[in-house]
Amino acid sequence: MASGPARKSSREKVSEYRARLRAQGLRPVQIWVPDTRSEVFRAEALRQSRAVATSAYANDDQAFIEAISEFAEE
Repeated sequence: MASGPARKSSREKVSEYRARLRAQGLRPVQIWVPDTRSEVFRAEALRQSRAVATSAYANDDQAFIEAISEFAEE
């Protein structure tokens, strides 16, 4: 039984894919973002949320958000 063409490795497929993208005028960009799963992130998000909620400007801030939100109740 004759075997088909050799299978490409993942590395070869990725390399060819990236070459096609570069040929289209694109370039790779790596973006680092906060790890939203980390305990440090959760604690900081909670701290900031509480600071906003207890601010003297909380009502004005919320009114602004609702005014510009496409989901604001009418």
